[in-house]
Amino acid sequence: MTVTEPPPISTVGQILRARKRLHRCGQRLVFTNGCFDILHSGHVSYLTFARAQGDALVVAINSDASVRANKGQRRPINPAEERAGVLLGLRAVDHVMVFEEEEPIAVLEQIRPDVLVKGADWAHYVSGRKVVESYGGEVVLADLVPGRSTSGTIERVLRAYGPTATAGANGGRTEPRS
Repeated sequence: MTVTEPPPISTVGQILRARKRLHRCGQRLVFTNGCFDILHSGHVSYLTFARAQGDALVVAINSDASVRANKGQRRPINPAEERAGVLLGLRAVDHVMVFEEEEPIAVLEQIRPDVLVKGADWAHYVSGRKVVESYGGEVVLADLVPGRSTSGTIERVLRAYGPTATAGANGGRTEPRS
């Protein structure tokens, strides 16, 4: 069996063409964004919920510089290309794009999704709400999975392996590569 590369990261132009095709069929484009640094079951539930709000899901991920600005200099754990590849492997995700800003306002203005989905933890401030509602789009809040977070995952790894843990001499493999 041959390992293949994940589908490429989408451009704004590709997403606009996809939105046009969807609209011709009376279908809706859904948008969400985030760092998605270390994917966990809460993310998968959230993205599955987001996809159920329409007919195609765009996930905009923060660039590495944007993650550092939002989360601190030790993040992201995984670079944007790896985060995008993992997301593109999920059945719920149709397109992944990378944005440089701290918030995806300019992207929302360009793409104009029918639905913007954000986690309920952002209910007090939904970045992009005004943009999406200005053209008649809908904002939907998704409940979070209790006890699931990237920070929590990092804390569990540090508790289990310690702050100076390494993958080991064989890179974490339990068997030699053939």
